[in-house]
Amino acid sequence: MSTGKKLRLGPLPKLESTKLAFACPAHLKADLDRYAALHAQTYGEPVDAATLIPYMLEAFMAGDRGFRRRGPDKGGSTLAKPG
Repeated sequence: MSTGKKLRLGPLPKLESTKLAFACPAHLKADLDRYAALHAQTYGEPVDAATLIPYMLEAFMAGDRGFRRRGPDKGGSTLAKPG
């Protein structure tokens, strides 16, 4: 494991998942691949962009105050608040 600065997205937990396909611009895919390589270097575990995307989306949604404020009853998140 690298001793450099940690990434916002930490080591990945093992979770049950559902497959979801989406299209993204080529420049975003390139950035996701670069992030995956940096994540693998930082945490010493190989990971690809497709594996990171759900965790990135979860972190984004957990950090969106407007989304969290709505709560589960109003179409909001059941995500835990970021720590």
